[in-house]
Amino acid sequence: MQTAVTQKSISRQASYDACLFAIQKAEQLNIDINVSVVDNKGLEMAFLRMENSFIHSIDIAKDKAYTSASFGFPTQQWTTIFKSMPHLEQGFSNRGRLIPFGGGMPIFENGIKIGAIGVSGGTEEEDIICAKYAIEKIGLE
Repeated sequence: MQTAVTQKSISRQASYDACLFAIQKAEQLNIDINVSVVDNKGLEMAFLRMENSFIHSIDIAKDKAYTSASFGFPTQQWTTIFKSMPHLEQGFSNRGRLIPFGGGMPIFENGIKIGAIGVSGGTEEEDIICAKYAIEKIGLE
């Protein structure tokens, strides 16, 4: 009988680098963002805020990362889920920290979820672009 479970999680350095890469993409897009990276359990590993980013976007970025880590899929997928199962929207949308729009993405290494990233401050599409760019630049999926 197995008595312990070993889990992989994103490293401190990869988390920090992902934040920097997301900001690099935001600068290219001429937007100001907040970016959070969490481990496989949704606990924050790194956070960066661009000087002129929206203050409300701080918690939104953190909650996008948390939402994506806890469910293991991009936050924008909730829109599709709610359309196909509207009864879930009422219950889930009242849950603290659940963000049902784009900008949160899980981070995988060899098919294993090791963390997630949350970006907030641009449009939904811009936030997704920044998150995807960061994951790609740190060599993960």
